[in-house]
Amino acid sequence: MKITAVDPFIMHLPLTASSIADSTHSITHWGVVGTRIRTEDGLEGWGFTGTHAHLASDRLITACIRDCYAPLLLGEDARDHRRLWKKLARNPATQWVGRAGITHLAVAAVDIALWDLAAKRADLPLWRHLGGATREHLDAYNTDIGWLSFGDDLLVDLCRKAVEEEGFRRIKVKVGHDNPMRDVRRLEAVRRAIGPDVTMAIDGNGKWDLPTALRFARAAEPLDILWFEEPLWYDDVASHAALARSSRIPVALGEQLYTLDAFRSFLDAGAVHFVQPDVTRLGGITEYIEVADLALAHRLPVAPHAGEMSQVHVHLSFWHPASSILEYIPWIKDHFAEPIRVVDGRYVRPEQPGAGTTPLAASLETHGKSLG
Repeated sequence: MKITAVDPFIMHLPLTASSIADSTHSITHWGVVGTRIRTEDGLEGWGFTGTHAHLASDRLITACIRDCYAPLLLGEDARDHRRLWKKLARNPATQWVGRAGITHLAVAAVDIALWDLAAKRADLPLWRHLGGATREHLDAYNTDIGWLSFGDDLLVDLCRKAVEEEGFRRIKVKVGHDNPMRDVRRLEAVRRAIGPDVTMAIDGNGKWDLPTALRFARAAEPLDILWFEEPLWYDDVASHAALARSSRIPVALGEQLYTLDAFRSFLDAGAVHFVQPDVTRLGGITEYIEVADLALAHRLPVAPHAGEMSQVHVHLSFWHPASSILEYIPWIKDHFAEPIRVVDGRYVRPEQPGAGTTPLAASLETHGKSLG
């Protein structure tokens, strides 16, 4: 299992709508940025992070993989993926210029590729390679019907369709208008459309300050909100803790946290109720498992953020006992050898060997970008 090649790649894949926006972002494509790792016995492992398809910054990630990490990987035994994670994530030179951000996204892509290799070598899907499923069913919550850029009527129609025609029992709606009462009115319309028995979460993408979030939460509490995701600036532990103490709506966060230590700070402060690690933002599967175990130790549910659109997280969620539900955004699924599948609001357990990260050759050809 000696590593013989580390080949980065970039794909920019179109969304299910021409464009979408939340309170802080607006995009037309999703970036799939990562690497293929080959071993001397002919196996290939694939791993990637998720981006806003900004080519210049995507190339920074692939340059880090190619120029900084590949020399540390070539000739190594791919089975030693935990040791190799430490070799990359704690490499003095790259750690000096970034313990998060570009360098960590690059570590994530490599780590996922190494786990993909390990599962393929065992000829098992990743969830089984890790030890087997801990649940028979995994509920999906649909985020793709709830973007802030959708007009009120379209939002209501999409939410109703997701419930009545597609079988979803859980949805998520974006919030974050300058006037938070507009968001309350939108949520009231959605709740009337989907009824009282469908679970509704909301996501602010870090836009509001604490007074605005408190005002909004007081008005929204009667709507039976599952969680308020990223209500405040991503790193503001104290304000999240204050909101968690003051509101009956549980706080969810984690997609913008890069390390185990960052999660521990929020957990120690009582600032989060639903823990949302993301393998593409953390240092891949290795660090994700540490965060999920930390959540389990605090008896808190894990609901991953789908930066890789759940190709990997579906395996981790069927396996890890703290997992509860998993985000569904179907932007990139049809570009992979085994796409995620949701039937009647529940994920279908994947069965192909690996982590679900092997892209289709045709997609690489059609949507691949030059590394520069």
